[in-house]
Amino acid sequence: MTLRFIGADRDQSRLRREFERLVREHERDIFNAALRMAGNHADAEDVAQEALLKAYAAFERFELGTNFRAWILRILTNTYINEFRRRRRTPEMTTWDLLPREELGKVSSDDAQDRPEVALLEDALDAEVEQALSEIPEVFREAVLLCDMQGLAYNEIAEALGVPIGTVRSRIARGRGLLQERLREYAEARGLI
Repeated sequence: MTLRFIGADRDQSRLRREFERLVREHERDIFNAALRMAGNHADAEDVAQEALLKAYAAFERFELGTNFRAWILRILTNTYINEFRRRRRTPEMTTWDLLPREELGKVSSDDAQDRPEVALLEDALDAEVEQALSEIPEVFREAVLLCDMQGLAYNEIAEALGVPIGTVRSRIARGRGLLQERLREYAEARGLI
């Protein structure tokens, strides 16, 4: 037997409509941020969908009238970080037998994006940056990701994290410094600095 409260359905329906309205208003920002983080359309859709599910589940705790964009992008960032932690622990595996024979060895010299060595270098860079990001404390990583990947203003980050703007500036500066230290050797070895 399920207990039901008078008015509960009406409140849930109102919350659902408000959530849908806010998501529609910010869906482009949400997907663009997910795409910048994930790097491809399919993974961006997955991480955005997962973040929206988490946001919907927590929406009754969201204070209407505050910055929904900052709130949802923080959830998206945390979802992305947690997803990549999980993926690092359980790497995807495939075998050459699963690829059609005509696809093996098929390389287009016209487009550098289709060349395996270019893709490998791009993946290595992403993996190196992801590794460096995973090594810095979460408070710095969150601030850097919200600023540099989602493009939030300092005041939006402050609101999302619930800290003063000065703390945001400090965390971003410190996070960028820590990333620079971790990536210096990598950048020097490749002639980037």
